[in-house]
Amino acid sequence: MADGPPFGRFGGITAPQFLRQFPHPGRAPGLVRQPRTLRRAVQAGFLLLCGWIGVEFWLFMRWGGSLGRAAYAPHPPGAEGFLPISALLSLKLWALTGVISDIHPAGLFILLAVLGLGLLLKKAFCSWLCPIGTLGEALARLGRQLWGRTFRPGPWLDYPFRSLKYLILLFFLWAIGGMDGPALAGFLRSPYNVVADLKLYLFFVHISALALGVVLALAVLSTLVEGFWCRYLCPYGALLGALSFLSPVRITRTRASCIDCGKCTKACPAGIQVHQAGRVWSDECTACYRCVAACPVKATLEMRAPGGRAVPGRVFAVLVVGLFVAVTGAAMLTGHWRTSVSREEYFQRMQELDRW
Repeated sequence: MADGPPFGRFGGITAPQFLRQFPHPGRAPGLVRQPRTLRRAVQAGFLLLCGWIGVEFWLFMRWGGSLGRAAYAPHPPGAEGFLPISALLSLKLWALTGVISDIHPAGLFILLAVLGLGLLLKKAFCSWLCPIGTLGEALARLGRQLWGRTFRPGPWLDYPFRSLKYLILLFFLWAIGGMDGPALAGFLRSPYNVVADLKLYLFFVHISALALGVVLALAVLSTLVEGFWCRYLCPYGALLGALSFLSPVRITRTRASCIDCGKCTKACPAGIQVHQAGRVWSDECTACYRCVAACPVKATLEMRAPGGRAVPGRVFAVLVVGLFVAVTGAAMLTGHWRTSVSREEYFQRMQELDRW
């Protein structure tokens, strides 16, 4: 009597190949969409918050530009989140002296919140909160509509380019590395640093042709390569990527139930080979949950904490937002949120912006 098909094979194909043809009964469509919906809701909320800060800053600058004739609007502390170098200097001053600078203190605590996210929740800031990351995703979606797809350079080009953001980060760390406490305090209180966010605002309001060309080039490249700025040039992303190796949570694949469909790898915006990993250690993982949402087999691909406990997308969203709010809220409650620069000093500095 002829031998039957070997155990685990169906008509000459393996069990995983057979199962790929059917949706898994334990995976409801709503569950597949949930992480993406949650993340986009968080992104939209944070983007609206940044937009509101932008409006407040515009009102503040209008008051100064009108020589005080327009209604006074206070300086919005949230704008200091766009001064990462000043925040790094404040962090070093705090580490060396125990003193929290009263110039741009909100920037320091926003940086602490971002670093805390990187240390505990991988690069969640990049894919859940960062407005640049949100814009990069929108440009990638536009690129797929325009070009039919986005592209990923080969390893021979991708790896050297990815090192650029680490070189930029090392340059900034080297630049502040030799500064002692008095030097740090002096720079932070200097007119240049006091008006740094004002100068940044004017840079974009009166953007030069060259700078505009660079911004447009980065936007076009972001439609071709998803997250071009974040993947290759962002020093913030490099710092969070390094910290993410210490994160206790990690995307984890259960090999026994995996059907090797490769949908997780296809969904990953960073091009990580998720379907080949037991646990994802890559510094490019932003905990976006897109691979988890793409997996058709229940409880096979999950974000897991130590001990193997799964972290659902809704819990992860609460942790991301909660940690950011807790750190910035602590700054508000302890009086380390608003700068000590007075209304009168700001008015004077605004009339002297061309000097700095």
